[in-house]
Amino acid sequence: MNIGANDVANNVGPAVGSKAISMVGAILMAAVFEMAGALIAGGDVVSTIQKGIIHADAIADIDRFIWLMTAALLAAAIWLNVATALGAPVSTTHSIVGAVLGAGVAAANWGQMGGIAASWVISPLLGGGIAAGFLYWIKHSITWRTDMTQAARTQVPRLIGLMVFAFGTYLVLKGLSKVWKTGLPQALAMGAMAGVLAWWLAQMWVKRRLPLLPNTKSGINSLFTLPLVCAAALLSFAHGANDVANAVGPLAAIAEAVRTGEVGGKAPIPIWVMVVGAAGIAIGLMLYGPRLIRKVGSEITELDQMRAFCIAMSAAVTVIVASQLGLPVSSTHIAVGGVFGVGFLREYLKRRHDGVIEFIKLGHVGEDKAVVEACLAEFSKASLEGKRALLAQLKARAGQALLSKMERKQLRKEVKRELVKRSEVLKIIAAWLITVPVTALLAALIYYAIFGMVHARA
Repeated sequence: MNIGANDVANNVGPAVGSKAISMVGAILMAAVFEMAGALIAGGDVVSTIQKGIIHADAIADIDRFIWLMTAALLAAAIWLNVATALGAPVSTTHSIVGAVLGAGVAAANWGQMGGIAASWVISPLLGGGIAAGFLYWIKHSITWRTDMTQAARTQVPRLIGLMVFAFGTYLVLKGLSKVWKTGLPQALAMGAMAGVLAWWLAQMWVKRRLPLLPNTKSGINSLFTLPLVCAAALLSFAHGANDVANAVGPLAAIAEAVRTGEVGGKAPIPIWVMVVGAAGIAIGLMLYGPRLIRKVGSEITELDQMRAFCIAMSAAVTVIVASQLGLPVSSTHIAVGGVFGVGFLREYLKRRHDGVIEFIKLGHVGEDKAVVEACLAEFSKASLEGKRALLAQLKARAGQALLSKMERKQLRKEVKRELVKRSEVLKIIAAWLITVPVTALLAALIYYAIFGMVHARA
């Protein structure tokens, strides 16, 4: 329930923040796809949480092992509850790994922890980089063009096809592999077929929509509403397959230990364990999810449909790859890293644009105001290539550098704009940093409390 309240917000927050889907619609959609991902494709990463961190042979007493996993579940739940109350989106994977580590610190597999910790560092950087790359692709190929509708006719179907290709490949690998064996080449081939079909259908859909849309950014934005909702659904499915399995890892370990009477035996995850995890997440999302959904969707940086689509695509692609590799990466870090990546790219592009405007004004110092405004108007209406040509002409006419080093530094300071709320960034990063030590300490305290109560009764 606490995971549903905190972690799932990252999947649908951008879609809600960009107003592509309502809060109620997002919650219902996420609940359905989270459960589907957990029940159809979940389970592959439980072995990393369940057996990879704790050396099973170091805990011979089955009772102690059950106490350890119970303490881990309670500690992770408590921390996620506190983080949700504080409005900080934190990582399920961090919480459960830290809790298992703290409860069984004497039997911890530190080599495995090193690999997991490395994936945590990579997650936000990779998510932010991919999201920024998608946004730059859209800007460069669509919104920076003079005829945006014509550019969208080509590029939007490609983006939709790419999204379906990723989802199709993942579904074959994770879902159909339980019915009949298939390898990566076959999955890629089937995913590619689905992507090509989606690209072909999207071409017809976009062709019908474009005559009804103005040649403006807001008009093009509306084309991304449906793909964004589909991408959010894909991300919820991937989260259900990856993070639900992490969350129920200790419960699966307890069930296995009770069933076999020993620690470390190999057995498939019982279906009822995945049902418990999936249902709990759906309930928690419906009861407590809106606060964190608003945080991710609108309180870090301003999102529209294009930006939100890039975030969802980035998170979906990264989580799918990580889940296929069996890495317990944090979908929270990936998704929030995507929000950061989009926001900081917007800042960079805005500052560069404002700097160019100031450069043009300085290039016409002493001329009439009408001349300056005419030049700025010509620049704003020009195509991307036309803008480059106008700036080249201005620089050639100036001969020497228009500004000294000190003046350039002052110009950068004047045009600096912050489109990402630094206070939210710092709060979220701080919550990420303390998640593992806090849950580890909580789990250790709970374990010793259980140990003490059992011995007191004895």
